[in-house]
Amino acid sequence: MNSRVTLGLAGLFLVGAIIAGYWGLTLSRAPVAEPVATPATEPVVPSAVKTEPVEDPTRQPVVVLLRDIPPFVKITAADVAVEKLRTAPAGSLGNVDHVIGRAPWRHLNAGSWLSDESFESGSSLARMIRPGERAVAVAVDEVINAGGQLAPGDYVDVLLFLRKDENNPQPSAQQVVSAVRVLGVGSQLGLTNDGQPAGPARSDEERLKQEQQRLAARSVLLAVPEPLVSRLMLASSAGVLRLAVRSADEQQLAKYWAGENNVATQLDTPRRELIEFSQLSQTLPPKPMAVAGQPGPRKPAVEVIRGAETAQTTP
Repeated sequence: MNSRVTLGLAGLFLVGAIIAGYWGLTLSRAPVAEPVATPATEPVVPSAVKTEPVEDPTRQPVVVLLRDIPPFVKITAADVAVEKLRTAPAGSLGNVDHVIGRAPWRHLNAGSWLSDESFESGSSLARMIRPGERAVAVAVDEVINAGGQLAPGDYVDVLLFLRKDENNPQPSAQQVVSAVRVLGVGSQLGLTNDGQPAGPARSDEERLKQEQQRLAARSVLLAVPEPLVSRLMLASSAGVLRLAVRSADEQQLAKYWAGENNVATQLDTPRRELIEFSQLSQTLPPKPMAVAGQPGPRKPAVEVIRGAETAQTTP
């Protein structure tokens, strides 16, 4: 074969190989899809369904203070709010119109519920007793104070010990008053008649300090029925008192809150084995009076001697 023809065929095959390679390379590449513009759509937000809260018919409105109210300052609408409680405190007010414009006689703490007693006069101690009772303070020490273990709400018997002296020929002991309620020990007071603490709310540190003061108290407040007050006062000045704690199983405090506050007068009996009232008051008993028809006591005579003469004279 002619060499020129051979060179021509070789060049032709080379060109065909180049074209075939380029074509195969082009076909092997994946076509890039052009991004298709889509119209922007806003997210669909479901419309909120407005539902009114359903009130619980078992809850009752109670007016509560939002801030502290000093004495003699009128209450405004910004000072109170109405809260729904499942059990409303006895005597509580449920409408703010009943308290706006009224001024309390004592300091009221924030968070306390209001009643008509919140606007009545009287100290915390005066609101711890009922009509017919008197709050009497008795001086105590660690022994009289039942070893420092007395607490408000306890019931005690007041005992009296009389030493032997010129007005009391024999030492004696007796029970002066039975079952009287302890209102307070030192500066610690119990609950008022509406079930509220007599003092303001205290922190843990203040309560701990008050508890220490209770253990070292030098006075105890007793709720004494009015007919027995004079007897207790005479006993406290006549001799040494002791306070005997009664058992909590007697439920005296529960009976008191139920309206029974005459247990001391019920337990008091006029024919007890007691010393005479004249001895209790440290006065001598009255002298016996002479009876008509009977000779009176013979008066002592004084013998007077004048020289040889002797005479009897009555002073």
